[in-house]
Amino acid sequence: MFSIIIPTFNNIRYLKKCIESIKKNSKFNHEIIPHINEGTNGTEEYLLKENIKYTKTNYNSGICEGMNMAAKKSTTNYILYAHDDFYFCPGWDEVLLSEVKKINHNNFYLSGIMIGNGPLKFNCGNTLEDFNEKKLLDNYKNINHYDFQGSTWAPHLIHKETWDLVGGFSEEFFPGTGSDPDLNMKLWKKGVRIFKGINEFKVYHFGSIVTRKYKNHPTIRTESGSKGSKIFLLKWGISIKFFKKYFMKSDTKYDGPVEKPKKTISFITGLIVCKIYYLYTKVNYKNLYIKLNRD
Repeated sequence: MFSIIIPTFNNIRYLKKCIESIKKNSKFNHEIIPHINEGTNGTEEYLLKENIKYTKTNYNSGICEGMNMAAKKSTTNYILYAHDDFYFCPGWDEVLLSEVKKINHNNFYLSGIMIGNGPLKFNCGNTLEDFNEKKLLDNYKNINHYDFQGSTWAPHLIHKETWDLVGGFSEEFFPGTGSDPDLNMKLWKKGVRIFKGINEFKVYHFGSIVTRKYKNHPTIRTESGSKGSKIFLLKWGISIKFFKKYFMKSDTKYDGPVEKPKKTISFITGLIVCKIYYLYTKVNYKNLYIKLNRD
């Protein structure tokens, strides 16, 4: 049905729980393809034992390179990007399949909604040690938002042809921050206008476990902070915030495909601010600008 790509970085306990939730709470059979970054804590041995195919780098390749490598092994028509600290709630795949059938073409970007460390604030535990699975399963149907415009986060689903058309994730965003809105911009440039967050496609998110683990580590990078936003600005000439507000209509109620932004006073003012910031960033982060243009 779907090819679920899961980049993982020495996070085997959460990866196991994620995969268990997919197997337990899915109506259909799915292709699960993790990408192992380093894998020094038994991840590869676990996947071999479970007969789950995977890709691997002996270094931390980050989200983008890992996703791109694993996606090349996919054999279904749909690429679903997931974090290794997600727990998939029951019915998620039925909801997605129904939405795909309603759209009836391949030009879409569909995302779920996160419970816990996400828009839906409902605490079932911050770690596996205090995770209350029963509480989540008893209540997830009653924890609701609305279908919304312009999500730029995981979990998300796009057609494999569309993924290949835009070249997947852009690896200059290593280790990952900024790569989701960049993917959306690439899709926008190719004419995709359906960017829909689906309320009933729910996952529980423990909250960037790996990022927390390696925060302030002297050599290991799992988060790129403001660098991702600078790369996006230098690449596209506008900020992520501007893109999400005027192109994606992010976080507003979903009412159909997004349209080309209207050139209102607010839009023009925001665009001028983006251009000023672009020039400032180009001058003050010259090495980053040169590297992006060289690559």
